Amino acid sequence: LRVIGYDERGVAAHIGGLRRYIKVGEVDLLVAELGLYAVRPDLEGIGISHSMRVMYPVLQQLGVPFGFGTVRHELKEHISRMLGRPGLATIVPGVRVRSTLPDIYPNLPPTRVDDALLVVFPIARPMSEWPKGAIIERNGPEL
Repeated sequence: LRVIGYDERGVAAHIGGLRRYIKVGEVDLLVAELGLYAVRPDLEGIGISHSMRVMYPVLQQLGVPFGFGTVRHELKEHISRMLGRPGLATIVPGVRVRSTLPDIYPNLPPTRVDDALLVVFPIARPMSEWPKGAIIERNGPEL
């Protein structure tokens, strides 16, 4: 799914979600992968936490226990500030994510392993139920 926010100036922000199974360690887990997030530069600083408040009811309707996404390490402070509301999300360090590449080339491996920051959004279950594991198998390409 894709959520697009508009205001009088046009597109203000967007975020995408994909309901899929991932494997965290040895556990298969239904999640909503969140990505494709962007906010218009003049609205930076209010976007991601507001977008997640809008997305929560939609994710609950999808019946997923967790939302998850990845961000570059350089964005850790930004994401921490934007998700500052307690319980909205947790940054889980030290987890690598293996993804299938969207295009296959004979001279490149078919998968990629990212050392990104994992952001987990508890939707229908508490963070204490997020499985332990040092690697996530995305079971497809990155959103």
